Amino acid sequence: MDPRRGLSEPDIFLGSGFLLAAEGAEHVSGDTLEAGPEAWERVSRELWRQPEKTPSACAGAVGREEGGIQPAVLRSADRPAAVGTMRPEEERPVEGGACAGVSQLELLKLRAADCIDEAAERLGALSRAIWSKPELAYEEHHAHGVLTRFFESEPPAGSWAVQPHYQLATAFRAEWGPPPRGLAASRPLHLGFLCEYDALPGIGHACGHNLIAEVGAAAALGVKGCLEGLPGPPLPVKVVVLGTPAEEDGGGKIDLIEAGAFTNLDVVFMAHPSQENAAYLPDAAEHDLIVKYYGKASHAAAYPWEGLNALDAAVLAYNNLSVLRQQMKPTWRVHGIIKNGGVKPNIIPSYSELIYYLRAPSVKELPVLTKKAEDCFRAAALATGCTVEIKAGAHDYYNVLPNKSLWKAYVENGKKLGIDFISEDAMFNGPSGSTDFGNVTFVVPGIHPYFYIGSQALNHTEQYTEAAGSQEAQFYTLRTAKALAMTALDVIFKPELLEKIREDFKLKLREEEFLNTVE
Repeated sequence: MDPRRGLSEPDIFLGSGFLLAAEGAEHVSGDTLEAGPEAWERVSRELWRQPEKTPSACAGAVGREEGGIQPAVLRSADRPAAVGTMRPEEERPVEGGACAGVSQLELLKLRAADCIDEAAERLGALSRAIWSKPELAYEEHHAHGVLTRFFESEPPAGSWAVQPHYQLATAFRAEWGPPPRGLAASRPLHLGFLCEYDALPGIGHACGHNLIAEVGAAAALGVKGCLEGLPGPPLPVKVVVLGTPAEEDGGGKIDLIEAGAFTNLDVVFMAHPSQENAAYLPDAAEHDLIVKYYGKASHAAAYPWEGLNALDAAVLAYNNLSVLRQQMKPTWRVHGIIKNGGVKPNIIPSYSELIYYLRAPSVKELPVLTKKAEDCFRAAALATGCTVEIKAGAHDYYNVLPNKSLWKAYVENGKKLGIDFISEDAMFNGPSGSTDFGNVTFVVPGIHPYFYIGSQALNHTEQYTEAAGSQEAQFYTLRTAKALAMTALDVIFKPELLEKIREDFKLKLREEEFLNTVE
């Protein structure tokens, strides 16, 4: 019995961690058989009885034809086809042996998962190294060094082109892909895998960003590992890993967007630890404010009438916003703290400071909420005679745009791995926060699923810090990385899926009135 999922041994795909789907075979089209649960079960049980036939051996069957070996995904009637012109119906099921009836694309996915398993020890060490030394936003020098050395040392040596300190001191970029051939070489498909690695003050990696870094690195290794083993001409695909610092504070991804780091990427992938598996959660748009009140100090007992109480202004502002909540939309969120309220009880405070986060489901709604909040702050200044200074944060975080075609592909792949996803209704009506990945989804199609790590602890707690560094989290983290890698392969080898992803992207931008950003 496998304690992680409560399944008996024959139900587990040996080596790559594939679990059998529960019901229903997928459709058969032309001479292509997309591996449904029946095919997965047949291959899995055969490999269980014959352990020498590993998923890697099955993956070796990819592209095997009469008269030699050709890259299956590049095959056409007369010549190898580019990724952009390969058609799904050109995939042919492997004939004979344990892998009979499984499409070549599914075997590539097996190989990608196997590559992740082969690197599991290195990936776990990477995650632990980041977790053991938490660093705040823009200060992730240790994590930056750990990650860049990881890709620089990945075998074969020099296979990843690594750029440390990419645009930001603690950002990096690692690329793998074939060099262009000639002037007429087609533009490669650029797939981005994002790593986060900043921590929270006082409680370390209580949001599990060490696992986000591991997922991004692992998924990229899986895609690279299965593609570089294909015979024939190299595929015009570039795998890009971006190290994106400062998600918790500041918005490192926004800095990188402004620096052009996402300009040539076609689709981006990352995943975030949580208490459940969700292909999407509606992370809200966020606008941060720093509010400063300036008054006049005076002796609080002898002549308080000579003072202007900046703390009173802060308290009034806090209460004004609390009263405003009755007229706020149910989907709006306003929360803040009084950071500075004076130095001594017998001195009228001449200075106070608040920090507030304002959130709304869409970036279009933020100006409306911001105007209401700023009126509350200014009213407090007027009532106390203080002056007020309102300063916006460095960046607004945008809401994460859903890409239904992309997350549906992710769910299909995740279910083959045994991932139990929450319902679509729960996805769109559940709790959420904010992330600078939202800004990324306004410039390039992307997916930001959430994944269970073996604990019911809540994010941003000491208990979640412990869970993020546990060995149990490794199984779930690498399983998620496999699902991302498998989805990336769908994007590469199913041009109609890539087209749908792009259509979904433009549709959501149009709804947000942001289409001009990509046209």
